[in-house]
Amino acid sequence: MKKVLVTGADGFIGSHLVEKLLDDGCDVRAFVYYNSFNSWGWLDTLPKSKLSDIEIFAGDIRDPNGVKEAMKGIDEVHHLAALIAIPFSYHSPDSYVDTNIKGTLNVLQAAKDLDVKRVLVTSTSEVYGTAKYVPIDEVHPFQGQSPYSATKIGADRIAESFYRSFDMPITIVRPFNTYGPRQSARAVIPTIITQLLSGKEEIELGSLTPTRDFNFVKDTANGFIEIAKSKNTIGEEINIATQNEISIGKLAEELIRQINPNAKIICDEQRLRPENSEVNRLLGSNAKIKSLTNWEPQYTFEQGLAETIEFFKGNLEKYKTDIYNI
Repeated sequence: MKKVLVTGADGFIGSHLVEKLLDDGCDVRAFVYYNSFNSWGWLDTLPKSKLSDIEIFAGDIRDPNGVKEAMKGIDEVHHLAALIAIPFSYHSPDSYVDTNIKGTLNVLQAAKDLDVKRVLVTSTSEVYGTAKYVPIDEVHPFQGQSPYSATKIGADRIAESFYRSFDMPITIVRPFNTYGPRQSARAVIPTIITQLLSGKEEIELGSLTPTRDFNFVKDTANGFIEIAKSKNTIGEEINIATQNEISIGKLAEELIRQINPNAKIICDEQRLRPENSEVNRLLGSNAKIKSLTNWEPQYTFEQGLAETIEFFKGNLEKYKTDIYNI
């Protein structure tokens, strides 16, 4: 049985990936962020029958000793642990360097020392910045339009250097905007849904014109699984994208139509990114992942939104809908 470590297993995508790996018959060790509440994040919401099949390792991705300890006996690592909120990166960039760059280096060093068979490092479509052409393929230039994206570019390039320098079995996995059950309220889809479900008739958003390529989280998790199964993906950077885009304004209109047709959108200035930092267009190419793996999106945008809305209806009390989450 393959022994797989997932870092960031307590988070949004990580928790879904843990479930998918369990379903695929893997022996899963979940690296969660050590905290005094003994919280395992979203893993705490899994049925006890599933939780009992997961080995929990609490640690800090910034600590090389703990990371190496977590990776002992591991065949394959999916490295998802990261700080991801863009507004928070404006005033706390040091923490992004420590977590995203140093954390990735810790995983790579441990994988090298322990001779791990496969390493998947999670990137983000934000590394591309505003599209210079579409669909954005994996050779599109990188643009550090926020401290967050700059640290992810740094982490990717360190991963590339370990592949080239030490011939390590590394793949850089680059999901475009993922959404779905369990997502943080700082992301745009949960922001809109939670405001609507809490009865607000004025939905506060930042810029409405940027477009995004939205992946449903179960399709994203499946992308990791399929990439790890293929030897052809080693040494590659691979987008997970639907190759469809929608503007934030159109997205908000669709969610308003589904949940509360009386609601109106208003622009909240504190939610606007600095002009040169806003990524105005993201539309990803999925030609590479389709050519190297068996991955295909299983969910339409409508199906994914419906499942996401249902989740938030049942979990609204977990979200602070009356504040701006950064």
